[in-house]
Amino acid sequence: MPHLPIHQEKCLYVVATPIGNLEDITFRAIKTLKEVNLIAAEDTRHTSKLLRFYQIKTPLISYHEYNEERRTPELIRKINAGSVIALVSDAGTPTVSDPGFRLIKEAIANGIKVIPIPGVSAPIAALSAAGIPTDRFIFIGFPHSKRQKRHKQLNLLAEEKATSVFYISPKRLLSFLDELSDSWGDRYVVLGREMTKLHEEFVRGLISRVVTTLKQRDTIRGECTLLVSGFKQDNTAVMNEVRDEIKNELACSDAKLSHISKKIARQYSISRNEVYATALELKRNQLK
Repeated sequence: MPHLPIHQEKCLYVVATPIGNLEDITFRAIKTLKEVNLIAAEDTRHTSKLLRFYQIKTPLISYHEYNEERRTPELIRKINAGSVIALVSDAGTPTVSDPGFRLIKEAIANGIKVIPIPGVSAPIAALSAAGIPTDRFIFIGFPHSKRQKRHKQLNLLAEEKATSVFYISPKRLLSFLDELSDSWGDRYVVLGREMTKLHEEFVRGLISRVVTTLKQRDTIRGECTLLVSGFKQDNTAVMNEVRDEIKNELACSDAKLSHISKKIARQYSISRNEVYATALELKRNQLK
């Protein structure tokens, strides 16, 4: 099918751009970026590199989380006045953990046609090469920045059976994997790092193994997408064994509950928090 012409009516294009390799962009996206009147970009300096690579001379305007509240009405006015605008993020598909939702919502409310130009998306790229179930997945994006809220977030998702997809900073990766192991047990994970770039890498295995691998490195760099296998275990029988182990430890050891819980959680590859809660309950019953 031939490329559809740029709309002359009120229109906003949502254009996916590369997540690393500049060649990962569709012909339609390039043509659209060349023909629109204005490109609203998360970081104009970053997008300028892409435009120079494809010799696109369309003007840029910044649109990011710190100015979207005041910039949205401005862009809506421009579209209503006849401008055709393309929205792009720094990498991948706009609005997927990137700015753009406010603009799209207002465009729809103002009767403006919103047209997606699909392309690269980091979660889909990671899932396609992961080697774990992809028939159902839940996209979490960046986990909550505050520890207490992040802990609550993980607890709520602990029995999610679909594959979970996280974005995570390389600086927070190891600590987040530890938290994940505490809440969900030693799950199978796939880490996609620097996807489509020169140093692209996939690290696969149980959380404990991935942590061991990463700790051997001086530093961890690059954009990281973390896939975590879903909850599958019917752990009724396992928890009966765990209860017996805890009772033995309480009877024969003076170790702290936290130490006992950590030891048993690793032994059975289940959540340390779940073991600790069970141990606390059993100890309270002993004291009654």
